[in-house]
Amino acid sequence: MSNIDWTVLIFTLVAVVVYGVFIGRGQKSNESYLKADNKMPWYIVLIGIMATQASAITFLSAPGQAYTDGMRFVQYYFGLPLAMIVICITFIPIFQRLNVYTAYEYLENRFDKKTRVLTSLLFLFSRGLSTGISIYAPSIILSSVLNWNIYLTNVLTGGILLIYTYVGGAKAIAHTQKLQFLIILGTMAFAGYLLIQNMPNGIGFNDALYLAGKSGKLNVITTEFDWKDKYNIWSGLIGGFFLALSYFGTDQSQVGRYITAKDNTNAKMGLLLNGLVKIPMQFAILLIGALLFAFFSLKPAPIYFNERSYQYLKETKPEQAAAFEKEHQDLQLKFNAESKEILKLKETHSPQLNKTIQDFKDTQTQVKALHGRVEEAINHSNYNAEKTDTNYIFLYFVKNTLPVGMIGLLFAVIFLASWGSISAALNSLAACSLKDVHLIFKKEIPDDATELRYSRLHTLAWGIFSIGVAMFATQMGSLIEAVNVLGSLFYGPILGIFLVAFYYKKVNGAIVFISAILSEITVIAVYQFDIVSFLWLNVIGAAAVIIFSAIGLLFYKPKAVNS
Repeated sequence: MSNIDWTVLIFTLVAVVVYGVFIGRGQKSNESYLKADNKMPWYIVLIGIMATQASAITFLSAPGQAYTDGMRFVQYYFGLPLAMIVICITFIPIFQRLNVYTAYEYLENRFDKKTRVLTSLLFLFSRGLSTGISIYAPSIILSSVLNWNIYLTNVLTGGILLIYTYVGGAKAIAHTQKLQFLIILGTMAFAGYLLIQNMPNGIGFNDALYLAGKSGKLNVITTEFDWKDKYNIWSGLIGGFFLALSYFGTDQSQVGRYITAKDNTNAKMGLLLNGLVKIPMQFAILLIGALLFAFFSLKPAPIYFNERSYQYLKETKPEQAAAFEKEHQDLQLKFNAESKEILKLKETHSPQLNKTIQDFKDTQTQVKALHGRVEEAINHSNYNAEKTDTNYIFLYFVKNTLPVGMIGLLFAVIFLASWGSISAALNSLAACSLKDVHLIFKKEIPDDATELRYSRLHTLAWGIFSIGVAMFATQMGSLIEAVNVLGSLFYGPILGIFLVAFYYKKVNGAIVFISAILSEITVIAVYQFDIVSFLWLNVIGAAAVIIFSAIGLLFYKPKAVNS
């Protein structure tokens, strides 16, 4: 990067850290540190919810996901609006009425202490691991740009955000998320504009869309039902609904955002608006990936977007790499020529157009097959790198195309997006491990100052743990898929516990505790044997808790319990 880009990057990051420390100063109690004194208006709640979900993984990996697999990933969010309505009707009023620090406090009131601890531990394990992945996402940027060791950049990335998260708690997180998200949205929109402006030979937005469509990248809705298909309208509406219901209704990283609201109305407004704007935002981010495919069908694309990984292959297997490059060069010339020919003929609707489109698709298949062989060769080497180059596609465009200054700002954006989600996750992890585990087993009730010190120590501990997880994230492929698969292994049983708590009044703590354990075993077994795609794991996990609870009632019929 140029000196100007470094200046933009460093200034933006330092400004956010300083702002976070300043706005979060003067913490004196856990009410302020963990819940921001319940003073957040709806728009801060909205931005906090979106920023917590839209991590660097969203902005780094999603364009690459659309580049390789098309835009069908957006169907993953189709169940979101309905889930927001259910949460506003059922979850928020209960959490607000009980004035909880964590979602799992309610479970002790409804069931018992062991159910609260079990559910919190499921959350802590899944969120702790996924937070590590979220740290790794921006780390690969520093590693690629500076040619630094990925493990060093994991420490730097995770360590910097700990400054204001440790000092300022929920208040600092909420206000820095507001600043971060405004910068992120503006910069990503401008990056999309520059992508169109950099298309060759005066090719415009409609031309790029046409090429993306003919390549199959605009597959926004796929209606064919397949249990193993990760992204279709059925898995999105049903599996996505259960995943969103669990994530936004029972995951403390999200619950912690809207329990900071002034009242029920502000919490509900923030959550409902999230359901309305999330799908268009994700659509726009994925569209950048589809347009990137059009861009690289008109301009020379690299043989592998992770340049460092491919350089290692060239150094260790030069003859194999040379053969790959010769084949790649021939295919690229053919692919670029066919793309330009399609645009030249697109208004004619002639038989020649149909033939050229078919040739274009055949060449696209050959390019994909070559990419697969290159990827396999890299993965069979001893180089410790990612299994795919999906996370590097958008990064490659940024580094090699955008103007000076904009590169530094986009790198800053990916850091800011990461910080927004990671800081909220660390705050929620600290709240749960302190309130649902540590203090439950501590006989003496600490004073405000001691409890605040505990909260900060828990935040620090989870920061160190997440950095440790990031060290092992290099073999997870597409990060946006990895983090969602990980969540789906645990979200179903957690949601099932809450659904039983809300709607199955006859079930007591002993029954739901055993049911939750059996449900988690079932989910892991289904995943291990690859029976269905990961979104269905959320449905299976939630349903299993309900079914096992019903079976439990056949053998033991406790009295009805009021919530």
